[in-house]
Amino acid sequence: MRIWKVGDIPIDALEKRKKGTLMEALGMEYVEIGDDFIEARMPVDERTRQPFGILHGGAHVALAESIGSLGANLCLDNTKEYAVGLDINSNHLKSVSSGFVHGIAKPIHIGKTTQVWEIKIYDENKKNLLNITRLTMMIKQI
Repeated sequence: MRIWKVGDIPIDALEKRKKGTLMEALGMEYVEIGDDFIEARMPVDERTRQPFGILHGGAHVALAESIGSLGANLCLDNTKEYAVGLDINSNHLKSVSSGFVHGIAKPIHIGKTTQVWEIKIYDENKKNLLNITRLTMMIKQI
């Protein structure tokens, strides 16, 4: 079942919106928007690695919050309300040192005052779960 309150969501339009943002700085790219999920990828390179050569935990969190926040806002009538981050919890399960990581955000709860999103981050082949994040969003009225 489609959860988005907006019409068609062209990926190229979302790509234009990230200009000048953290998403652009870290090289994040939208991959797919399904009826109830958003997928984006991020390179593991000099922008996103920590000094030990593996993907920085904060980069995992930045990817997770970026796509979870987008999902939360696409579920709302943005002429009346918007969503902002309230809490984030991230567990790093495995490390990776090159390639891309893929984040997939799905809602757990879409309420009137809060939303809870689960974001799973996988390696380039989507075979190994690297990180799982839970993002709680607060709904604010305009």
